[in-house]
Amino acid sequence: MIKQYKTENDLEKDLKRLSLEKQIAWEELKAIKGDFKEAVQPPNWLQTGYKMFTKFGMMMLFKKIIK
Repeated sequence: MIKQYKTENDLEKDLKRLSLEKQIAWEELKAIKGDFKEAVQPPNWLQTGYKMFTKFGMMMLFKKIIK
């Protein structure tokens, strides 16, 4: 559906609003990209791996103690 404008001011206002929405969406996308880059950093992977290894090691230790 095509929107029809009555005045040039209405058209300009709508274009300005759309431009601002585009800028907001772009900034949100950049923030998400930054969050993703931070989450994929090697220290985060190492920390997660260390936590998993520690939990697994503790479970194996408890199994040996119980037997």
